[in-house]
Amino acid sequence: MVVDSERDTEVDRIFQALADATRRDIVARTLTHELSVSAIAEHYAMSFAAVQKHVAVLERASLITKVRRGREQLVHSNADTLRRAAQLLDAYEKIWHSRAARIGDILLAEPEKGTEQ
Repeated sequence: MVVDSERDTEVDRIFQALADATRRDIVARTLTHELSVSAIAEHYAMSFAAVQKHVAVLERASLITKVRRGREQLVHSNADTLRRAAQLLDAYEKIWHSRAARIGDILLAEPEKGTEQ
């Protein structure tokens, strides 16, 4: 298996960003419509600066995009990045299903103890 360090770094950023419940919630809130950073901050019992840091982590991971409109910065989720993360998880799921099936085949092929002839 060839390791693409640039792609691996990108994937690491995505999953590190999604490892935090607040950031996952921000992504979920911005999937349906754009929200200003101020509007996002209203939903959390933390400082505005802390919310801005969460938004910055999500932006570096390309999970959200900020667009300046006048004095506001509007945030919306990046569906393409979420799709890539889902595709990677789907690939891992297929690997595990394949491994489980092979283990099942091995177990079925081995005779049970005490029934060997």
